[in-house]
Parts: sequence; structure tokens; C-alpha cells
Amino acid sequence: MGNPGTAAGRTRAGGLALIVFSSVCFGGSGPFGKALIEAGLSPLQAVWMRIAGAALVLTVLAAAVRGRRAWTTARAHLAPLVAYGVAAIAGCQGLYFLAASRLPVGVAILLEFCGPVLVLLWMRLVRRTPVRRTAGQGVAVAMVGLVLVVQVWDGLRLDALGLAAGLGAAACQAAYFLLLDRMGDAVDPLVTNAAGGIVAAALLTLPALPWTMPWHVLADPVPIAGRTAPGWALAAWIIGVSTVLAYIAGNAAVHRLSAQVAGALSYTEAVAATLIAWIVLDEHLTPVQLLGGAIVLTGAYLAQRSVATTPTPSDTLHPEALPPAPSPAPAVPADTPT
Repeated sequence: MGNPGTAAGRTRAGGLALIVFSSVCFGGSGPFGKALIEAGLSPLQAVWMRIAGAALVLTVLAAAVRGRRAWTTARAHLAPLVAYGVAAIAGCQGLYFLAASRLPVGVAILLEFCGPVLVLLWMRLVRRTPVRRTAGQGVAVAMVGLVLVVQVWDGLRLDALGLAAGLGAAACQAAYFLLLDRMGDAVDPLVTNAAGGIVAAALLTLPALPWTMPWHVLADPVPIAGRTAPGWALAAWIIGVSTVLAYIAGNAAVHRLSAQVAGALSYTEAVAATLIAWIVLDEHLTPVQLLGGAIVLTGAYLAQRSVATTPTPSDTLHPEALPPAPSPAPAVPADTPT
């Protein structure tokens, strides 16, 4: 018989690897999505193409791998799967792009990443479950680092709609982790994301107006990083890597860890996005951004320590000890979301 501690350690290590992999995949969508938007797609059309394409791929995969069992599972968990599609996919993506169209992209990212703070508050105040102190500390430290990475002080003024959209995106990001945590292993990740993607694509069809999309962009060479690449290749990356693989890996990670830990570790997405933009688009990082990235990774390290042992009363957070959501600074509109 195997050692239970060793098996649990492997599960934790697998979960940590999966959430980092998921964050890097999510972060990789920025440069390629930005290139397609600059080539003629609207931000919402890019989001719709990403979600609809991923829903198609995941539906085919679920049917091929799970067969009829996939749809039996989907019917048995219809309500949480619809909620997942509405909030975790359509709401998070749509509201983030609305916020980024009215605020600096860095501010929009910061607002969205208030989601892990909301996860901790929900777990402690609503579910009444213990919250590891290290998870709370990790979120707080990562938020400080994120402020430096996205440089939120760059040209700020208040936009009420953008602010509301950013906070809405944070709530939807929190819903992503909480819904996955609630469903647990009852729903296969392929089924979860196939069903959620179908719901999200349907919801975003009307605002995105895909029938007006310049489809020729997918056949044209698209400028990126001083070179050109076929539009379809960029779209394939966004759909296959930054959506299909990212969501599946993220789901599997939450199942192995918890909503509070996975949420805290998801801050590595912002660091990955910044580094990938540096490599692909030659968007140079300032010393402050590099420092912020190191602080984010420190926060992620603190958070991952909370999966090592079961919480004890002295190592859990009371409501008043939870890190408060930062008060976002006033902001100005951005040119295009990344």
C-alpha cells in the first residue's frame, strides 16, 4: 500500500504545477489577441472568437473522450454549469474588456484580480470555512506586487462605468474559483468548460456581432513583433493554448488545491503576461515592474505553503484579519485591451 502522505504530496505538487501552467497559458493570450485586434477585430469579437472556438474544440473532445456520460453529467449539474458559463467565462471576459476599454489596462487587470480577495471573504464570511493565514498573506503580498507590475498610477482619472465593470470582473473571477471548488470532482473539466463555453458564446453573440467580423483577418498575414504571422495561427494559439488548455488546467488545479489557494496563485498570470509581452512584443520592463513581479511571486510562494498542512485555529484568519480589497485609483480610458 502506498504512503498516503506521499500521495497527498504528489497531488499538491500536481495542483501547484497545473495552476502555474494555467496562469502562463492565460497570460499568453495578450500579445496574440492584441495583434488580431490591431488587424481589425474588435475586442469583443476577439473574445467571442476565443470562447466560441474553445467551446467547439471542448465539445468535440468531451464527446470523443467521455461519450454519452459527458451529457448525462451536464444534465445532472445544469445549474452550476450555466452559472459557470455566465459568470466565470462570459462575465469575466466581457466585463474585463469593458473595463479595459474605459480604464488603463493595468487598472482593469488590478480590479479583476481583486477576485482572490473576494474568494477569501466568501470562504470565511459566507461558507464559514477556515482560511489559512498564509493564503491571506499571499494574496495581500501579491496585490502589492500587482500594483507595481501594472503601474496603476499611469494617467489616472475616474470612470464610473469602467470601475463598475472592473469590480464586476473581480466578482466573476471569484465565481470561477468558487464554482469549481463547489463542483469538485463531480463534473469532468472537459464537460465543465464545454458546457460553460457554449453558454458564454451564446451570451456574447449579440454584443460581439460576429457576422460583422472581418473574417479575412484570419487568412491575412498579421504584424506581430516586427514580423508577420498568419491570423489563423494566432487565433489557434489563443483558442487552443490560452483558453482550452488554460481552463482545463485551472479546473484540475482547483480540484487538487482549493479555491483560496488557487486564487492566490493565479496572480502569476499577470507576471506571465508581462514577461510574454516583453519577449514577444519587446515591451520593455521597468525596474519597478521587475520588483513587482518578484513581489507577486513571493505572494504566490506564501500562498502555496497553505496546502502543506491542515489549518489549525491559530493559523486561520478571522474576518477582520483578511486583506482588504484595495481602493482602486481613478483612471483614464485605454486605447485597446491586451
